Amino acid sequence: MSVYARVKKKMSKRIVFMGTPAFAVPALKALHAHGHTLVAVFTQPDSPAGRGRKMTAPPVKLAALELGLPVLQPSSLSSQAVLRSLLAQSIDVIVVAAYAKLLPVSILGVPRLGCKNIHASLLPKYRGGAPVHWAVVNGERETGVTIMEMARGLDTGDIIARQAIPIGEEETCGSMTDKLAGLGAELVSWVVALPDAGESRRVAQDHALMSFARNVSKQDGLIDWSQEPRQVHDRVRGMYPWPGAFTHWQGTILRILGTRVVEQAPVLPSGVVSHVNGRLWVGCRDASLELLTVQPPGRKAMSALDFHRGYLSQRGDTKTFC
Repeated sequence: MSVYARVKKKMSKRIVFMGTPAFAVPALKALHAHGHTLVAVFTQPDSPAGRGRKMTAPPVKLAALELGLPVLQPSSLSSQAVLRSLLAQSIDVIVVAAYAKLLPVSILGVPRLGCKNIHASLLPKYRGGAPVHWAVVNGERETGVTIMEMARGLDTGDIIARQAIPIGEEETCGSMTDKLAGLGAELVSWVVALPDAGESRRVAQDHALMSFARNVSKQDGLIDWSQEPRQVHDRVRGMYPWPGAFTHWQGTILRILGTRVVEQAPVLPSGVVSHVNGRLWVGCRDASLELLTVQPPGRKAMSALDFHRGYLSQRGDTKTFC
């Protein structure tokens, strides 16, 4: 158990929680379980999702309603109505976890003990909206969670607490996000339970060491087979489950869901696919990458060997991804 999991329940606070995706749910539940008063839960408005574009509630809203907590979904935090409602609540701390919008400066000064943000990187590295994606894509060996005091600017505030965890060679953005969500819940619970909610522990970031993790788009999933096998493998991991890594094949888009880097792999031209010794390979720079799982358009995910038997072996000798 992390040292940060040993939370003193007696230091309860009046908290406003702001978060939207599944990443924020463990922190919300942990703060509630530790006996804090959740004055209100702010989350983004319901939005269309899925093929049917059905209006869907954010995960934080669903979790808050299960806990019997009041939920607010303003389209903007800049209105005077929002500010007045916060000022009327005698708030000790605002806790933010992937809320998806910056807090106005007027709100930063509302809580007695400041606004704390759960950020899924070891700040000042990977400021921005997609820190887990880019840490995995870039082949980092570790990442972590930082609890910071919110300030003007994007992820520029003072560091209150920080903890690292390793990124395994087969970890994906999805699996790492789940781990970091749990770690963030532990870490922020420990910070909020301190008498001053960590105000005396603040340390300024070294801005010279900052790097930026921009939001990802679907196009970021496109694989460049001229890269080394390890780089392609890291992109597949980093883009899973969303937006998903993909390649162009036979005029369609083929999703690449699982790969493996193998020493002494066959050498093939970039993008050329070959079935060798019972395994499916794709050529990259200087070596090949083993394909494990793919998803053709309109079909469920399948093993690379099933893809080979059902598709590649029936379409002649030219088997190239691009």
